[in-house]
Amino acid sequence: MAARVRYERLATERVNPRSARLDRLGARAIATLMNREDRVAVAAVGRVAPAIAAAVDMIVAALGAGGRLFFVGAGTSGRLGVLEAAECPPTFGTRPGLVQAIMAGGRPSVFRSREGAEDDARAAARTVQARVRRGDVVVGVSASGVTPFVRAALATARRLGAATVLVQCSAARGRVPAGVVIRPVPGPEVLAGSTRLKAGTATKLVLNTLTTASMARLGKIYGNRMIDLQPRSAKLRARAERLVAEIAGVGPARARRALRQARGSVRLAIVVARRDLPADAAARALREAGGSLRSVLEQRPSR
Repeated sequence: MAARVRYERLATERVNPRSARLDRLGARAIATLMNREDRVAVAAVGRVAPAIAAAVDMIVAALGAGGRLFFVGAGTSGRLGVLEAAECPPTFGTRPGLVQAIMAGGRPSVFRSREGAEDDARAAARTVQARVRRGDVVVGVSASGVTPFVRAALATARRLGAATVLVQCSAARGRVPAGVVIRPVPGPEVLAGSTRLKAGTATKLVLNTLTTASMARLGKIYGNRMIDLQPRSAKLRARAERLVAEIAGVGPARARRALRQARGSVRLAIVVARRDLPADAAARALREAGGSLRSVLEQRPSR
């Protein structure tokens, strides 16, 4: 029988003495207090940089070998995983299936709270069994670190041969079914137990770093530019044109023409414009360089 969780001992459940008079403060004082507490969350993430880096190395190795990345969570933690997965295709040009989210309670729980879903360990095991395979990475996201849905998902993923990471905002260290544990501990919330606050902020910072660092190591950016963005709005089309013009060193008209030739692919358009190649030759150059834009741009053109 599993040991009973002593929730009152978790940092995410404790009362914050600095906000004891929260209901008597004015709006300005509350804003100042919350901003001060948010800085604690940022500092907490900074202290776990080595664990984040270890998780990034794990993700890069898996995705580079054809694996996929899953974020698993319940409540706020699950929604943050959904957000991170949803942002990868437009930011990094990834195919939709490369980064996925598993939410306790399924899709309806993204929009309406179903708090009891976090206790359904059997549902987690079934979902992971159906969707995850050997060579994938599963990142469990749980502010408390003890959410049954997340722990069951990680345990099942390990049995399947997937790599596992746990992101938790509690210092509790018990037996954890994950290869890497990332523990930013921002302390008790301004509103006791409301982990959408500091714990949510710390979690979002960690997830941002996991995806951005992993995609950077996989060559999905050039410098600090999003070369695989999908220009499907006026703003993004304008950004794409600027990217091509600035990186390729050409004027706006040439950048627009290169984008048309490349059918909207910024990465390909940069090679078209910079190397003055037709789109098919530019695509071949990228393939031969393993997709690395930097390698293609740093090559000396053949005479």
